[in-house]
Amino acid sequence: MKRFTTVALTALAPVSWGSTYAVATELLPPDRPLFTGAMRALPAGLLLVALSRTLPKGAWWWKSAVLGTLNIGAFFPLLFLSAYRLPGGVAAVLGAAGPLFVVGLAALLLGERASLRTVLAAVVGAFGVSMVVLTAEARLDLVGVIAGVVSSASMGAGTVMAKRWGRPEGVGPLAVTGWQLTAGGLVIIPIAALVEGAPPALDGKAFLGYGYMMLINTGIAYWLWFRGIGQLTATSVTLLGPLSPLTAAVIGWAALGQALSPVQLVGMAIAFGATVAGQLFVAKAAQPFSSTEKNDRNISMDLSDERVRR
Repeated sequence: MKRFTTVALTALAPVSWGSTYAVATELLPPDRPLFTGAMRALPAGLLLVALSRTLPKGAWWWKSAVLGTLNIGAFFPLLFLSAYRLPGGVAAVLGAAGPLFVVGLAALLLGERASLRTVLAAVVGAFGVSMVVLTAEARLDLVGVIAGVVSSASMGAGTVMAKRWGRPEGVGPLAVTGWQLTAGGLVIIPIAALVEGAPPALDGKAFLGYGYMMLINTGIAYWLWFRGIGQLTATSVTLLGPLSPLTAAVIGWAALGQALSPVQLVGMAIAFGATVAGQLFVAKAAQPFSSTEKNDRNISMDLSDERVRR
């Protein structure tokens, strides 16, 4: 029951991220994705740091910078570049392939040996997402494809390294999430200023949208995500990723009047079924954990270790 609760709470993160498209198109200024990324990350990060009243110490300054860059600072710009250069469906499918990166990196760096059934669940999940979001008009752009692949790899690497390093003793996920969001936001700001120029004028709808993005879509969602990484395997967490495009499709149908074809409905069922099956497969293979602290001690490793360098 404890694991089910942890999985369910962690799943709320990709479900929340699925609302990003609807909020951005309905409430936010158009064509300002990098500014939006900075507004999502930096204020939320500073708020979480203030609430936790904890700053990084020692090696956690650079570890937070690395994790913040992988999970936020590099991921957001690359994701937006992919979305601009590719049809939304193609970009979503590339994102849905993220679990495959995590499965490979988790085996290499964490010793999490994924079963064949788990790998198949990740593949089937990505296939189901492709049925939901791909259209006949989808076309490929080399720069967009590279950006989409690298963005998935960046988030995957950030997930695995967050699991590997764990958290400092006595520090909760709220503080660690705040450190990463702050670092990631600081990476995005100069990129946004260079590419997009001065910030746009904001009206009431924009303030409402950015408030939602900062508090719910980013602050709470990433806190749940990193909390889940601390208590579950990296593979288990990343297999929840397909819930994001599925949520986006449901919101598009329910709130934006977008139709869902029979093929899309079948794809949604396949992707959701693969997500649930993946959790069951991972649960059977994983050893039960007794506490967050014990789990963190088991996965925290220093990069100076000879085995890590090899």
